[in-house]
Amino acid sequence: MDDPSQGKPPTFWQMLHSVLAAALGVQSGKNRARDFTHGKASHFIALGVLFTLVFVLVLIGLVQLAMHLTAR
Repeated sequence: MDDPSQGKPPTFWQMLHSVLAAALGVQSGKNRARDFTHGKASHFIALGVLFTLVFVLVLIGLVQLAMHLTAR
């Protein structure tokens, strides 16, 4: 199904999965080979920056919530 030798670029969901797996450090060799062979670096960089931004905003929101709840 996700054979790296197919020659098709990865779909958005495959790229998102790769970015999340890379963030956790659990990317499979097969997916890494697909990404490096058929993916565009600019797409992965954009998704990585977007993921990092969302992650930081969620952390800020959680800290703000915790501070609000403990200020009572």
